[in-house]
Amino acid sequence: MSRPPAGRPQSGRRSEAPKVAVIGAGSWGTTFGKVLADGGAQVTMWARRPELALEIDEAKRNSKYLPGINLPRSVHATADLARAIDGATQIYLSVPSQSARETLQAMRPYVGDDAIPLVSLMKGVEKKTNLRMSQVIEQELRCDPARIAVASGPNLALEIAKQQPTAAVIASSSQDTADAVARRARNDYFRSFVNTDVIGTEFGGVLKNLIAVAIGIVDGVGYGENTKASIITRGLAEMTDFAVSFGAQPSTLSGLAGLGDLIATCQSPLSRNNTAGRLLGQGYRFDEVVRQMNQTAEGLASVAPILELAAANGVDMPIVGQVAEVLAGRLDPRNIAPHLTETDEPQGE
Repeated sequence: MSRPPAGRPQSGRRSEAPKVAVIGAGSWGTTFGKVLADGGAQVTMWARRPELALEIDEAKRNSKYLPGINLPRSVHATADLARAIDGATQIYLSVPSQSARETLQAMRPYVGDDAIPLVSLMKGVEKKTNLRMSQVIEQELRCDPARIAVASGPNLALEIAKQQPTAAVIASSSQDTADAVARRARNDYFRSFVNTDVIGTEFGGVLKNLIAVAIGIVDGVGYGENTKASIITRGLAEMTDFAVSFGAQPSTLSGLAGLGDLIATCQSPLSRNNTAGRLLGQGYRFDEVVRQMNQTAEGLASVAPILELAAANGVDMPIVGQVAEVLAGRLDPRNIAPHLTETDEPQGE
């Protein structure tokens, strides 16, 4: 069922730029707020910490998560959820996946039952339920799924904040919603494509993080490009098999949300998941890696639920399984590379 996603008009203020809300002020939320502002929107961000909201609102900086980046004057921030959401024509959600439900519960009184799009910028699976973020949004905000969109792609926050050209994909079960969000989330350096494959787009954004952790591990060990190319290629096959088993389109995994995001996340030192894997490969324990990370590496939290979902659908994921063994301290990081299959028998590619 498709419902027109046009935002609420603001009576008597048609000449003003449309207001959008971004919930979450980490590196990706702040960057996406900049993307929206540079595309012509008035952006109000919600930050959990009042001091961060004040810095964004007054100094137009987020020195902790985006050092050295100046934000547009049309970006504002508040620690008040009601104020952030009030009057918004679109709401973008960028909070850690494992705390998303708590934030959504707090948002519920202010969102209302209308047609404004709700856009997930989150890339994770909830550990206690194994649900994708769009499913958590639907549950907690009790909304028509046609209002929900997800954004994904090769989107390293700092590069985009520096206005380096990139592309993303916006997916929604409603073509109207996907189109409306894509028209808003675009500017001279950021382009949005659309599809209606929410499952594939969302799982692509989750699964590439797990493969990026594996790449980081072998990088930390000191293995070279052949090893990494083998893991990326076979990792993409694992991603595709998994997502298709849940109803995704194979083409989605070869697009921006799959292969594109996988390449960017695996090869960049800006990737939090790659960094976490590299620390594991260098011999740090899981708890030590978590303490060293300044921000959440979503891949670490998603390994267990993804393997549970894979087992339920009969999908083999040997690379992700080896990452889980390294995280648990049961596998020497140097031994992850040979385990690209679960059998010594010849297999078709």
